[in-house]
Amino acid sequence: MTEDKPIAIVLLQFGGPDSLDAVEPFLFNLFNDPDIFQLPLLKKEWSARLGQRFQRFIAKTISARRAKVVREKYHEIGGKSPIVERTEEQVRTLQAFLDKHFPDVRTTVRLAARYWNPLTKETMASILRDGIKDVILLPLYPQFSVVNAGSSFNEWDREVKRQGATFNDRRVKEYYRNEKYIRSLNARIDEGLTRFEHPENVFLLFSAHGTPVDIVQRGDPYSIQIRETMELVMAQRKNDHPYMLSFQSKVGPKRWLTPSTTATITELGGKGITDMLVIPIAFVSDHIETLHELNIEERLTAERAGIKHYEVMQGLNDHPLFIECLADIAIQEIKALKHA
Repeated sequence: MTEDKPIAIVLLQFGGPDSLDAVEPFLFNLFNDPDIFQLPLLKKEWSARLGQRFQRFIAKTISARRAKVVREKYHEIGGKSPIVERTEEQVRTLQAFLDKHFPDVRTTVRLAARYWNPLTKETMASILRDGIKDVILLPLYPQFSVVNAGSSFNEWDREVKRQGATFNDRRVKEYYRNEKYIRSLNARIDEGLTRFEHPENVFLLFSAHGTPVDIVQRGDPYSIQIRETMELVMAQRKNDHPYMLSFQSKVGPKRWLTPSTTATITELGGKGITDMLVIPIAFVSDHIETLHELNIEERLTAERAGIKHYEVMQGLNDHPLFIECLADIAIQEIKALKHA
């Protein structure tokens, strides 16, 4: 461990377009990620270079086709993704917390986004310019999947090779059982319940970003960890409300995790549920999938289903308990790095 340099705590996040013009290149980066969109022919029958060219062609085609619709959605939530600002708030708040409570530990908190600025390559270059060797990779994905933290770790490794870097690093795989993380979710749920006239009657719908079923069949732990997170939240609440889990954000023709959030809202409305709080269980920052998909699109679903009062929980963002959770994890990893 290098004592004369700070330790970089790198928050890993998907990122999002910072303008309407950035939507199409952002989508291209997303669809060009082989960890998320795997084309079967690329694995065995094609050379790596030819496979990459074909994936780029497919990504360019899909992103161009989808850009107009997605731009309109971003227009409806302010003309850009708020995820970078929300994540930058987390960076600043975490840095301030560490500086105040752990003044003897020199840290620098940075953001590395997977699909838009600041990209992993840019963040790594800044760390190298500062001569930093000790790095904690801390994903803003409490539950692990090959398509969230797994993809970010793979991109980090690719950039290490491209930039000829050498780091002493520690990687946080998941932290969904962290007690402060669970408490922060319940604090946001309690805030959401105050919006209802009769909070005791509210149905809690946990909505998580889905994944293709074939990823689950290959052993991806994300869906199991999501369900366990929900049960930990409700156990802390002593199961004070009826609840269930659904999945959102399906893309492409593959079979995805079910039940879908849309179908679940429709079904619950048909069963007489009139008050619903939706909890974005897999997301720690507000962005298009909470602000548009849940708060606009699924609100229409709820209205059609007869649900009279529909609310979406605010993201964790820079909630003090969540920042404490991140700080505790970072300090634990720094101690492990010192003894490595």
